Amino acid sequence: MAASSHASKLSDGELDSKTWPQTSGPYETSARLLPFVTKTVWEEFTPLAKSTGAVNLGQGFPDWAAPDFVKEAMVNAVTIRNDNQYTRSAGHPSLVQKLARLYSGWLGRAVDWESEVTVTVGATEALFALTQSLLGAEDEAVILEPSFDIYAAQITMAGAASVRVPLRLVEGAGPGGAAGWKLDPAELEAALTPKSRLLILNTPHNPTGKVFTREELESIARIVRAHPRLVVLCDEVYEHLTYDGAEHVRLASLPGMWDRCVTVSSSGKTFSVTGWKVGWVVGPRPLVRSVMTANAWVQFSVPTPTQSAIAEALEKADSPYQGFPSFYHFLRAQYRGKRDRLVRALRRAGMRPIVPSAGFFIMAQTAGSTVPDKYMAQSTPSCPKMTRDWALARHLTIDHGVACIPPSAFYCAENKPLASSLLRFAFCKTDSELAKAAVRLAAIGGAEAVSEAEAEAAALVAEGAAGAVASTGAALADASFGAVHLAAALGVGVAAGAMLALSLARRA
Repeated sequence: MAASSHASKLSDGELDSKTWPQTSGPYETSARLLPFVTKTVWEEFTPLAKSTGAVNLGQGFPDWAAPDFVKEAMVNAVTIRNDNQYTRSAGHPSLVQKLARLYSGWLGRAVDWESEVTVTVGATEALFALTQSLLGAEDEAVILEPSFDIYAAQITMAGAASVRVPLRLVEGAGPGGAAGWKLDPAELEAALTPKSRLLILNTPHNPTGKVFTREELESIARIVRAHPRLVVLCDEVYEHLTYDGAEHVRLASLPGMWDRCVTVSSSGKTFSVTGWKVGWVVGPRPLVRSVMTANAWVQFSVPTPTQSAIAEALEKADSPYQGFPSFYHFLRAQYRGKRDRLVRALRRAGMRPIVPSAGFFIMAQTAGSTVPDKYMAQSTPSCPKMTRDWALARHLTIDHGVACIPPSAFYCAENKPLASSLLRFAFCKTDSELAKAAVRLAAIGGAEAVSEAEAEAAALVAEGAAGAVASTGAALADASFGAVHLAAALGVGVAAGAMLALSLARRA
């Protein structure tokens, strides 16, 4: 969107309140915001998915209810503990004390709850407070790409410059899958200068699903220690979502790295409450104190009920849950199953999914996928110069009813070509939504692929109906209704699955 060079006057001296941004007059927008007036990838694909009725595998938020013990924790906070007024700016004592105990164990050192932990309005606001408090006009911050798009925007808002270092997909490297995304230490070293103030390290990594190994982190630590001003912002929001034995190692736990790291995480991804916006920062007192100071003049206090509820949820999460040793074990098992289902669906559609070791996104290679010419010829406000991944994402959303995200949105202009044959899909969706997406994607692969997808969907319907009866003792009518409801959610072509589910429900 182009900025208006003046405050347009209407009749009788009325100001133009519809044009935005404007660069003069009472509606003038700060020059600091002008780099961000272009529409984002989210502003394009979320409405596009909604308007076309596509299954939205684009945005990374769970579409199911929070666990009962988490909802009960909120009720307890509001009604029993009456935690409805301001709490201390740095965080509710119950939450920061719990976090201090957890991180003391994870990092192998005593973490002080009063000075080395602070609570923020989600991890995103933690990142903003850190960039605002640590970066200045002469500073540089290093980002590993592909990356969460908010990193670069917040660095720019702080007046600093962002320097990009790409992860590169190395075929045949290690065990395969997301482990094939590699950081070249020489490239990282070359990107660092005396101006380097911040390195943002996201592990487990979004969007690749890579979990940095201990050896990789030790290599990064050696480089960081050679640069006295450099601080590492460790974004660890996917810390509990690791699969197949991948070990999440915290950079701050390595020798000599506590003083060089500030760790950010949140409750949203773990407890499926992304709307609660409870995040935190853990690190050495001088760095955390900077965040506390910034936040005292911005938000003053994070909502008390949500902090109190998350403190209770964290206490309960380590207890046995639905047949698993803990809620975290249950969570990983659920997500691993969803990941595997979407991996199969993408393969049936002719793509090559790069199986993630963590998180809830899959990056898929699409070199064998056809992009219709009409989409390559288009231009959109968020992608004025069409790229292959963007065009393919629009094609899948509009023509096949499955929305995904073009990963070039997570690269700087120089590195966007690295994403030309990639797409990002989220699997943090209900089984019925994933099954619906699988059936739609299968149409790309042909009749055999469709049959496989429908058979898997039918089995899912049957499993869901039988499981509901077994776990709740529901009456036949309730079980039958549940089976039909789930089958309907899967879309056309799975009537056989609904009948099988009803049969199982009757036998139950």
